[in-house]
Amino acid sequence: MSMRRAFAADIGGSFMRIALVGTDGAIEAEHRLPTPVDDRAALIAALAGFCRMHDPDRVLPLGLSLACVVEPGGAAISANIRCVNGWQIEAGLRAALGRAVALANDADCFALGEAMYGAGQGAPVVFGAILGSGVGGGLVVGGRLVAGAGEWGHGPVVPPVAPDTPGALPCLPCGCGLQGCLDTIGGAHGLVRLDRALHGRDRSSQSILACWSTGEPEATQTVDLHVATIGGFLAMVVNTLGASVVPVGGGLGNDRCYVAALDRAVRARILRRLDKPLLVPTALSERAALLGAAHLAAQAAG
Repeated sequence: MSMRRAFAADIGGSFMRIALVGTDGAIEAEHRLPTPVDDRAALIAALAGFCRMHDPDRVLPLGLSLACVVEPGGAAISANIRCVNGWQIEAGLRAALGRAVALANDADCFALGEAMYGAGQGAPVVFGAILGSGVGGGLVVGGRLVAGAGEWGHGPVVPPVAPDTPGALPCLPCGCGLQGCLDTIGGAHGLVRLDRALHGRDRSSQSILACWSTGEPEATQTVDLHVATIGGFLAMVVNTLGASVVPVGGGLGNDRCYVAALDRAVRARILRRLDKPLLVPTALSERAALLGAAHLAAQAAG
């Protein structure tokens, strides 16, 4: 789907990518640099410099994909990019850069990018599921991002039972302040926690998945429980939203065998009967959030 040219910045806790995105979603120019996590002035200067170089007349809008929570009033909260905390980013950058600015968190931009240019292209309802260190997501309906939706990793879903209860999932504190969120057991870190709780092992998520692929019994038990747990909650999300495709991103989303197993678990638990995959690996990989941010900026600028 075509859009007007726009700038996009995908800002993570370690690196940020700034790009000029063309009308067909092609990246025309790009710059990658370390994120100045504690220096707001340096962050503004990096964005301003790139935009000014490619658009001195300040015509093109800028879309931001940021690893943060955007509060209703527009202020950001980020665990890793401390210089944005409490800042009204859209308004602040609009004044500093002299151009239109639109902001969404990285999971929302991932979903929008996949909906418009990737695995969800042409689908009426797209739910982008992030299975990275934790669990995140974004919802796109009719080509428009639904603000505030998609945070399926948060909310107390693991019951606080005694740790020695047979078959009990670990009920752990979550970074959001609650206890027992799906985020604590659902992403790559959650896979490690489950393996440790079940078998007393201390190995990486990549090691667990590699052992699972060879049929190692302990890893198989861990992954089977992980898939069944996430699959049940994601099935409720699909039933509620009516998503017709679920692109999966993040570290676990890069493992096609894992995504295929999770797809089977979800399709077995939803009300609709589908003869083709519902969950699919990301088609855009690290470009998804960048293209989603560009599209968001173009939509906001009209």
